[in-house]
Amino acid sequence: MLRVGTLTTAAALLFLAACARNADTTPDSTPNPLRLDPRPTSEEISARDLMTRLYIFADDSMQGRATGTEGYARGTRYIASELERLGLTPMGDDGSYFQSIPFGSRKIAVEETLTLSGAQYIEGTDVHMALPQWSPRDFGGGLVIYGGWASERLNPGLLNRTVVIAMPGDSSIAELAPGGRLSRASMVLFVIDGQAPAAITRMMRDSTVGFRTGMAAEEGPMVGTLTRAAAERMFGKPLAQVSPGTEITGSPLNGLVVEETRQYPAHNVVAVIPGSDPALARQYVAIGAHADHVGLRRGGPVDHDSLRAINAAAWQLSGAYPGSPRLDVTRRQALTVNVDSLRELAPARPDSIHNGADDDGSGSMALLEIAEHLALSDQKPRRSILFVWHAGEEMGLVGAGYFVENPTVPLDSIVAQVNIDMIGRGGAEDMRNGGPDYLALVGSRRLSTQLGDMVESVNSASDEPLRFDYTLDADGHPENLYCRSDHFHYARMGIPVVFLFTGLHGDYHQVTDEPQYIAYPHYARITRLANNLISEVANADRAPVVDKPVPDPNARCRQ
Repeated sequence: MLRVGTLTTAAALLFLAACARNADTTPDSTPNPLRLDPRPTSEEISARDLMTRLYIFADDSMQGRATGTEGYARGTRYIASELERLGLTPMGDDGSYFQSIPFGSRKIAVEETLTLSGAQYIEGTDVHMALPQWSPRDFGGGLVIYGGWASERLNPGLLNRTVVIAMPGDSSIAELAPGGRLSRASMVLFVIDGQAPAAITRMMRDSTVGFRTGMAAEEGPMVGTLTRAAAERMFGKPLAQVSPGTEITGSPLNGLVVEETRQYPAHNVVAVIPGSDPALARQYVAIGAHADHVGLRRGGPVDHDSLRAINAAAWQLSGAYPGSPRLDVTRRQALTVNVDSLRELAPARPDSIHNGADDDGSGSMALLEIAEHLALSDQKPRRSILFVWHAGEEMGLVGAGYFVENPTVPLDSIVAQVNIDMIGRGGAEDMRNGGPDYLALVGSRRLSTQLGDMVESVNSASDEPLRFDYTLDADGHPENLYCRSDHFHYARMGIPVVFLFTGLHGDYHQVTDEPQYIAYPHYARITRLANNLISEVANADRAPVVDKPVPDPNARCRQ
């Protein structure tokens, strides 16, 4: 069992259920196995086929599919081999399925201990540097100012070219980005003494970000976190006694923060099923997913089952919904695992691979299952179907951004884009209002009312209709999902989009995101909906009408 401090017995039982290794079931109600032998797939879109494909694609041998690694190349070779077997038309470079991307990654690190007024601040102990998805400006020392909460309004001129010590809030990332209030600082250090907002946690966890070489990067500050004790050493008193705007005059923060760059081979996978109507075949309905994930765990192996039990417990206690406040450090540390009980269920399993089964193995294999269904069907859609497996979504939507600027079909011939990212979960243990019919929609009416209506009508006509949730599509939602997946780049070019998603969960970006925890019947229902939707758009007499304002393609995304 789990010991959970002062939490209720009911909560403890809930966590016990969450830590069971075989919580989800296959169509025949047997537990999902840790390993699965491949089986032949068929024209029918089925839970069994999706299961076969996902166990291949999210296997440990793929090493987490980080863009530019052999694991990513191995995963995309599997996709391309299936496309060739099914006879899809390659639409990459030189008659291949691969569209090469000039791609690299950046990271920053403290090479010399930071010092202020003779005091030292040690990387990994007092300070932890990260790299946001823009190019950091030179540091070179700077005066230190206390900014208070990131949402507080200080004179922007006061923050220019300074080191800002700030308290993190939900708007912190937006304030850091080019044009934001903190964007002209040379460095921003967030004081972390509990659970940081999710956006900062993601940024700090990802030690590198991707970029397309040859593109001008937007400029912003270097970013890191600072312990409260270190911050109070800097100012010489408790932060509660420090007024926003207070400067530490005459004592610049010094040290050597360096940027490291590395070039990687990377590619999108692109294929087409030609349309059957000569008058419409030159128009395309695009459907996409991202083939990459985040690779290996930086800190090395952890005990898989213990980590999953703790994360499931923390996720439930925090509200089990994207955008809910995370547990503070005190409540999270109160969660402990009875390891002996876990060992009765299974031996210890050290794990360091981010398999990315749901994120976005689920979307990638849904595309492959739809491709097989349409390729083997006697009746082809009237418009052509464009399949794109994007690279580098986890490193800044790199592959999608490259594709819309270097399309392998005319961009103005793409009448709509359906993006699938994380559709393998969404049960009651993952979402506060989840269940076997749950599906979140994002962006479906932001450019085209008609596309949003088509999604609803296709679902209503289904024998297994899903229950749509538009909560995550709200303007200003803290998770900012409209701007965080590949569909954004199509939308900024004026192409109507819809993003299918079953929500974040306790295994998001963890080594515990594995095929055995996917809800395959639910996953198959959503895949069939996606197939029916692209078929409906492809067969309609008219393409979805864009009747909403088209964004500036060069503007920063705001949900």
